[in-house]
Amino acid sequence: MIINTFSYLWSTTAIDAIAELAANGYQAFEVPVSSPHCWPDEITAQERSAMRARLKDYGAKIRSLNAGGYDINLASPGANMRRKSVEHIKQVIDLAEAWDVREVVISPGTRRPMISPALDNVYAWMYESLETLIPMAKQAGTRLLFENTPYCFTPTIQDLAGVISTINDDAVKIVYDVANAAYIGEDPVDGLLAHHESIGLIHISDTGTETWGHDPIGTGIIDWNGLGKAVRETCGIGNVVLEIIREENPVQEFKKAMNDLANHGWDLAT
Repeated sequence: MIINTFSYLWSTTAIDAIAELAANGYQAFEVPVSSPHCWPDEITAQERSAMRARLKDYGAKIRSLNAGGYDINLASPGANMRRKSVEHIKQVIDLAEAWDVREVVISPGTRRPMISPALDNVYAWMYESLETLIPMAKQAGTRLLFENTPYCFTPTIQDLAGVISTINDDAVKIVYDVANAAYIGEDPVDGLLAHHESIGLIHISDTGTETWGHDPIGTGIIDWNGLGKAVRETCGIGNVVLEIIREENPVQEFKKAMNDLANHGWDLAT
């Protein structure tokens, strides 16, 4: 299983978080791209090489970098803002190439909630941005993963599966966040089973419906027995990212999550 370092966002750098987690037996990671945790513009070429060497020493691997979605918008009505967003993701792709990271998680973009632009226009702006990004990702040996998030203009798995079908390129897939799905009233088990061919990674954590969370296993509404079975039948545990977000004692939170998943029938060894 892949461990997301989000819980360390404000407390330490990504590489130091990985050092702690690797010492506790974890080897695969997803890193959110956010300053000061991990920000491409703040990491020199020398530092990138040093971090890659440290990863090797720890026997650790970064599977994915999450470029984020709050500061950027690939579907912005402003062409210069779309260009800035593409440039940011290009920097993340460059970092992924330097660290031999397979995937870069991105957001489709946002749409103004009041007097919203027409959806056809929003999709067109996003696809225009992708015309630049997809060749960059291919050249770097990475692929892009769109995440389903409640604040984006494509919040459902069906929305994103439609985007993937339209693009029709293996360089672009989905990272399916089950907490995000459940929060908006979507059944994550049904979503995974119906669209697993479009999904590259799965983010797991729990949530309620009144408060959006990335909470410990069993504290919300996720059907963990059903989801574990669906994972075994589709993407497999090696493509699952544990994204419980807790700033206090994250190592203990992750250990407890592993035990809780095992108690729900998850086979964590495969």
